[in-house]
Amino acid sequence: MFLEQGIKKENFFGKYLLGSFLVFIASQIGSLPFVFGLGIKAFLTKEAIPTTNQSAMNFLDKNLSLFLILFMFVFALGTLFLVIVKYHKQSILSVTTARSKIDWNRVLFSFSLWGIFTIASVILSFYFLPEELVWNFKPLPFLILCIISFVMLPIQTSTEEYIFRGYLMQGFANLSKNRWFPLLMTSVLFGTMHIFNPEIEKMGYLLLIYYIGTGLFLGIITLMDDGMELALGFHAANNIFGAILVTSEWSVFQTSALFTQVSEPEVGFDTVYLPVFVLFPILIFIFSKKYNWSDWKEKLTGKIHDTNTIQTDTHDKSYL
Repeated sequence: MFLEQGIKKENFFGKYLLGSFLVFIASQIGSLPFVFGLGIKAFLTKEAIPTTNQSAMNFLDKNLSLFLILFMFVFALGTLFLVIVKYHKQSILSVTTARSKIDWNRVLFSFSLWGIFTIASVILSFYFLPEELVWNFKPLPFLILCIISFVMLPIQTSTEEYIFRGYLMQGFANLSKNRWFPLLMTSVLFGTMHIFNPEIEKMGYLLLIYYIGTGLFLGIITLMDDGMELALGFHAANNIFGAILVTSEWSVFQTSALFTQVSEPEVGFDTVYLPVFVLFPILIFIFSKKYNWSDWKEKLTGKIHDTNTIQTDTHDKSYL
């Protein structure tokens, strides 16, 4: 099974801490082009280097800023894959799924399902609350945004999924030898990772309920489905369509989206409680029916069994 594929005596938890630190260092190296870009423009224009997220995102061209920020995840994901293969002696497949190969149909189904919902919700918001969204379509910047979003954002979302739902979930499973602890720990870490997002500064710490709830949802579908495919598809759709459909002055990504949200954001039913307590359970129900999930208690809270024989599985010998 998915978690058991990372269970090895030599995979003590300290290795995951070191591996995570190496990925963090790689991400910082990958962020240097953005920092250099800010410095070069400040030097040429004699302007002060921006010190806030909002001013930094607007200092360069929005599409250029987005590309340079996302570039850091190329370094992070590449380093994570090296850590998995060279340091932990595992295949990439073993931290992706328990299936013999990645099920791209699952990725596509999850991506399409959440993408359709996101598009529909924006259309309804524009129809019923037109005063909150302003049409912002500019053909060339939007085309460039779409290219960047569909190429670079899956790298960003996959990096986060491989770190939290793959690498660290198996790491905490090595530590605790059960399933509930990795699920809760990765959910909390995933949520608190967003604590420095400008949305938190604007709307307050109550928004962390949404981020932690999202992490819990992604962890549940990963454990129940014995792989990350559904989580990979959902996360990619969430960020891609979020980037190209709606932007705002206070969002983490300043983009040339179709709409600009001009209303003041607030933590309420639609921003926190609707997705966490209504929409995510509905998605879990849909996935469970489509993929015939069963044995919920064991898969979400059961003990991790000693499965050294799992390491002889054929797909663990491939580093694809």
